Amino acid sequence: MKSYLPILAITALSAVGLTGCGSSANSATTANTNNQPAIVDVTTAQAVVKPIPTYIEATGNLASDAQSDVAPAVSGKIAEVNFDIGSYVNQGDVLVRLDSRDAAIKLDQAKAQVEQQRKAVGQAEANVDQAIANLRQTQARLGVKDGETFQIKDFSQVKSITAQLELAEKELKRAERLLETGDVARTIYDQRKSQRDSLLGQLDEARSNAAVAIKAIGTAQAGVDTAKAAAASARAAIATLEAQVATAQKAVTDTVIRAPISGYVSEKVADVGEYISPSTPNSKIATIVRTSTLRLRIDVPEAAVGKIATGQGISLQTSAYPDRNFAGTIARISPSVNTTARTMIVEAEVQNSEGLLKPGQFATVRVTQSKPEPAVMVPVKAVKTVGDTNSVFVIKDGAAREQFVQLGLLENDMIQVKQGIIEGDQVAVGNLGALTDGVLVRQ
Repeated sequence: MKSYLPILAITALSAVGLTGCGSSANSATTANTNNQPAIVDVTTAQAVVKPIPTYIEATGNLASDAQSDVAPAVSGKIAEVNFDIGSYVNQGDVLVRLDSRDAAIKLDQAKAQVEQQRKAVGQAEANVDQAIANLRQTQARLGVKDGETFQIKDFSQVKSITAQLELAEKELKRAERLLETGDVARTIYDQRKSQRDSLLGQLDEARSNAAVAIKAIGTAQAGVDTAKAAAASARAAIATLEAQVATAQKAVTDTVIRAPISGYVSEKVADVGEYISPSTPNSKIATIVRTSTLRLRIDVPEAAVGKIATGQGISLQTSAYPDRNFAGTIARISPSVNTTARTMIVEAEVQNSEGLLKPGQFATVRVTQSKPEPAVMVPVKAVKTVGDTNSVFVIKDGAAREQFVQLGLLENDMIQVKQGIIEGDQVAVGNLGALTDGVLVRQ
């Protein structure tokens, strides 16, 4: 029995030793496993070169393309207000109603005066007709028509007596010759002379009667002229009074103040019960701005003046919508450059049907040029932004390398990288939050 004890002891010690050696080996294996670097699964995309439009970058301010300060045309007390700040109004909508009672009374008075004057015109025209009738009767007595010139020698009585007088003169001369030769008695000569003298008297009377008749025609014609002048004056008075009616009607109409343009109310200065007047300083009751189309006033650097033309497209961004581009078109170009700022004012028209843009907003602007240029582009989701710093993770030889980049233009879901990577570089586009510089990755 004694001979086996050493063997058992050795065996036991060997077993203990073997057990100890096994524990040390397992611990080493576990340590090696824990010290292996972590591998991050990523998806990648290749940086590609694409032609993109070139731009002139500038800044600008938005303004409404039309703005109207609404003011009253007549004085009055406000009876009704139908708008407020921010309200959208259509052209012609009623903004304010004034108390129209005084204006309506004046209109009724003006209309009554017109009716009264129309009656006066009717009477004046009747007087003209009567004067013309008198003239016709006077002309008829002398056998004279309108437009004819009547002379005393043409009077019928004058003509008849003149003919008799000529015959009497001849008879008198014949009797005078016969009296000298003794062939006729003196009583015959005296008779012929008496007849001649009587006709001379009758001729003078006929001429006097003709002068009176001619004067009567003149008087009748003057009466017609006077009546016509009175009728014309009466008609002119109607025109004056009708103008007063139109003025009174406008005063009634002007008590309703309507929107001159469609747009949004940016300022309200009117309340029910206030008395407003166009003669008071700053008499406006509202300001309306049209925002369906906006004007963008762009400050273009002097160096880019030659690259600007009407009809060019522009895109703009505002701080309110940093991820959205709004389109427009250059419509107007200033003929001169500001000598202090060394910039030229350019106006673009921007459609704003959604009403997102507001007058007064500041905008960054890109004016599209006709010739595109090649640019290195990567997906937007490949860019990691921390503060003002942008970077991408370039995947190379199974590891991610963080590369700081300078970004350029945004085109849909791709963005230009001006500096930092080259065409063909593989960049991580997924699981960026788990990446650090140098970490091992699996694609």
